Amino acid sequence: MNKSFFTIKNILTILLLLFIGIQFIDVKENISQNHAENAIGNYYKIPAKVQGILKTSCYDCHSNNTSYPWYSKVQPVKWWLADHVNSGKRHLNFDEFNTYSREKKLEKLDEIIETVKKGEMPLTSYTVVHRNAKLSVSDQSEIERWASEIKKGIE
Repeated sequence: MNKSFFTIKNILTILLLLFIGIQFIDVKENISQNHAENAIGNYYKIPAKVQGILKTSCYDCHSNNTSYPWYSKVQPVKWWLADHVNSGKRHLNFDEFNTYSREKKLEKLDEIIETVKKGEMPLTSYTVVHRNAKLSVSDQSEIERWASEIKKGIE
């Protein structure tokens, strides 16, 4: 019994040292110092209400600037958040929207409409912590209407 206690103690010590060690491995944050020349709002009208919704519910993962909570400084959460943000930006980046081809813009606007309508965005893993990011039925309608209007202008 003494031997297994030391084994558990040794394992816990190693895990603690690993946890402390990974805190020194940094990840580049998604914070841009540059003005986003290709941002969607520079080329398409975004009503103030929709802009507020996008900022609260979308931009942390779908822009070049993320607002990081305190727990984002702790590994392995920092790695998970970096991967999550990078994945979101690969799917849609509002700050790079005007670099997309006409076809890709239309595709992304369709995806916005569909994912919002189905309640797939913002992700539950995000709204659990950021409760104010959860979209109401009214918010969903506003985004769908706005994206549809932009789509008409592009088509």
